[in-house]
Amino acid sequence: MASTTTHLPPRPELQIDQGQIRRDMAARRVGKLFTLTLAPMAGYFFLWAPIALLVIFSFNDSKSLARWEGFTLQWYANIFNNVVGGDATFSTSKMLEALETSFIVGISATLISTVIGTMVALSLVRGNFPGKRFLDGLLFLPVVIPEITQGLSLLIFFNAIFSFVNGTTGLSIQRGLATIVIGHVVFSISFVAIVVRARLADMNPRFEEAAQDLGANAWRTFWRITFPLILPGIIAGALLAFTLSLDDYVVTIFMKGVGGDTLPVFVFGLLKLTVTPEINAISALILVMSTALVSISLFFQGRGSGRVGA
Repeated sequence: MASTTTHLPPRPELQIDQGQIRRDMAARRVGKLFTLTLAPMAGYFFLWAPIALLVIFSFNDSKSLARWEGFTLQWYANIFNNVVGGDATFSTSKMLEALETSFIVGISATLISTVIGTMVALSLVRGNFPGKRFLDGLLFLPVVIPEITQGLSLLIFFNAIFSFVNGTTGLSIQRGLATIVIGHVVFSISFVAIVVRARLADMNPRFEEAAQDLGANAWRTFWRITFPLILPGIIAGALLAFTLSLDDYVVTIFMKGVGGDTLPVFVFGLLKLTVTPEINAISALILVMSTALVSISLFFQGRGSGRVGA
């Protein structure tokens, strides 16, 4: 039997354009330099440069906010000595009262939002109930909507409620410290729930299943197993909620009544008259406090993450 041999046509020789490869690699290096180095650096510069200038000029030995004339701690000393230059009406006692109000509102809102936010996170991760998807979407609403929209909606809501109650009962309920706390709780719940939910998502559910197999009921399982493992997330969410409450101005200005100024509202009241170096010093102190709280929050968010998912 004769064998047939099939002759394939010769393959064309592969042509490599070294010049094109060099141009492509150069374009890739330029794109990588821009997207991964220059663009993030520019973004961080425009984000942090104004804050850095504020802190630097809080030590400026001049009332000018545009010219550096030396280093001084005079403006920080003036804050605690009731001495403020310019036409600003300032009182250390009033500032401390505003700071006390901020702490009262912040601590109250943090405690309430931490409890409710933790329960919401547990229900979304471990629960299965009608409307779960709706609640899941509703959770992110206070995070994405503008603060002024949230503050205005709360103002309309409370005005409608108070008008109805005052008209039917003859009382005279007005906005005050309680409404500020409620307003801060409204937006803090979402942040706490998101942080705790992320912690729960990393937690191995077999720990809870093992506790229930050994005879523990749901209540004992939560306090002996779930709560200790998610405690760093709860602390992180609480610190984040306290930081947001301490720094909030927009919702507070809509919720406050006569008096009861928090520290951001007090500082903004000074800015209405004139900008003095002491305002830079107060803002720098608020910045340091907020940065410290956020740093502690991030520390607790990362603490024990490997043990949770073991």
